[in-house]
Amino acid sequence: MIERMQLNDICWSVGRGRVVDPAPFLIVGILNVTPDSFYDGGEYNTIDKALNRAEEILSQGGHIIDVGGESTRPFSPRVELEEELTRVIPVVNKILAKYPQALLSVDTYKARVAKEALEAGAVIVNDVSACRFDPSLIDVLVQYKPGYVLMHSLGRPETMQHDPKYTDVVDEIKSFFEKYLGKLVKAGLPEENIVLDPGIGFGKLLEHNLDILRRIQEFFYLDRPIYIGLSNKSLWEKLLGLRPEERFVATQVGTALMAHKGVKIHRVHEVKLTADTLKIVSSI
Repeated sequence: MIERMQLNDICWSVGRGRVVDPAPFLIVGILNVTPDSFYDGGEYNTIDKALNRAEEILSQGGHIIDVGGESTRPFSPRVELEEELTRVIPVVNKILAKYPQALLSVDTYKARVAKEALEAGAVIVNDVSACRFDPSLIDVLVQYKPGYVLMHSLGRPETMQHDPKYTDVVDEIKSFFEKYLGKLVKAGLPEENIVLDPGIGFGKLLEHNLDILRRIQEFFYLDRPIYIGLSNKSLWEKLLGLRPEERFVATQVGTALMAHKGVKIHRVHEVKLTADTLKIVSSI
């Protein structure tokens, strides 16, 4: 049975026979169960705090809760598999026990974390690696057929900001999307399950990030929704000199501009502000 969330033109099939229609917009609320994420590390690293954050995301207009147990900020250390499982799976179970209809996403590149989260009821895998860090993730995606965020990054988080270079960043990301979208579809993950994230800040300098945002509509030719994550990121520090706690206004301006250009899916920390921003965009 297909459950359609009436939120337009391009739908996103996710796990368990659910389809989300990102029109006018989808808000993905960030729930980091980590001690070291760049913006909110340590704020939600207990079950009770995570449940409160999940309730906040849903009550403020979030459509998807994205649970992550390993920071992928530039130069961050990697987390062992068992530690990530310990952080993520109990939170997924508790949230879905309380909110069984919630759309849960797991932010991981590890096959086993994705598998256990999907078994527990998550319906989306948000992967910074395009299945390159753990190739067995492809088998999990093909087996469970969740929604999948195909993101571009240049190398691993611990090294991706070491002098990234592009001839034309947008053209190179387009080629990346074509390659890995084709690879996933050939393996058996339906195209309608995949959305595309250009990976703001993942192996990009300020000029690369700004070029992507200026030319974001060039990615639309692939006929998949664009998923953007620019919430409180360091491009606002590099552009405006803002500390993390000062970047929410810049984030909302960027979000409004991306929404006006046609980006449908927005991954953010401040859900209520984003809901208000997107209501203004859709109203005018």
